[in-house]
Amino acid sequence: MLSPLSVGLVLAGLLLAFVGAAVSVYAVTLTGLLIGAGAGYLAAPNLAGLIAVDGVVLTGIAVVLGSAVGGFLAYAGLSFAVLAIGGVVGGFVGRFAVGPLYAADAAGIEGTLLLVGATLAGVAVGALFGFVLSRTTLVLSTAFIGAAFASRSITSATFEAAAAETAFEPLLFDVTAPAFLAVFALGALSQFGLFKFGYVTKLVGVLPGARRWTANDDRGAKGS
Repeated sequence: MLSPLSVGLVLAGLLLAFVGAAVSVYAVTLTGLLIGAGAGYLAAPNLAGLIAVDGVVLTGIAVVLGSAVGGFLAYAGLSFAVLAIGGVVGGFVGRFAVGPLYAADAAGIEGTLLLVGATLAGVAVGALFGFVLSRTTLVLSTAFIGAAFASRSITSATFEAAAAETAFEPLLFDVTAPAFLAVFALGALSQFGLFKFGYVTKLVGVLPGARRWTANDDRGAKGS
């Protein structure tokens, strides 16, 4: 049975997947909120022994503070945020999609180095795309992150498992899963269509703050 939190994550995922780059200021801020909240949730168990606060309360505070910081940083520095988001998605793809292919036949330190190398390479490529092709990066990144939540490839339960183990492995999901691929493909195509057919102009015309940066080209994020 879906909880209100799960429903909220699915709705946020659909919003990111289908109109993320078109309303960039909102999408980037929402992505910052989600990433910040996730980071706060993962950090909470490590703070339990340092702060004399009930575990549930501490987790709630960490999530709220993390989301606030993530959202503020994303909104305050949209250009940097696109680089960061591209780097996060690139790192994920490198670590969980590409890395295992090269590390499958390696063991011990060699396999670990291959995975770390694939992660860093993914971060670098993602950030580079964010700098050179900002709109395209934002479209693909928001479609990727949105699809992960909307298809329930990543849920609140996976964050709970990651926090309990203090590891990122529970966040691993199959990027070839039909539900994820369907939302990712449809979301990306929908967003590219919004730009192609001029609907972005209409959207930013009615949404307050969206004119601050509309991701209207691929030469880098621009301020108004």
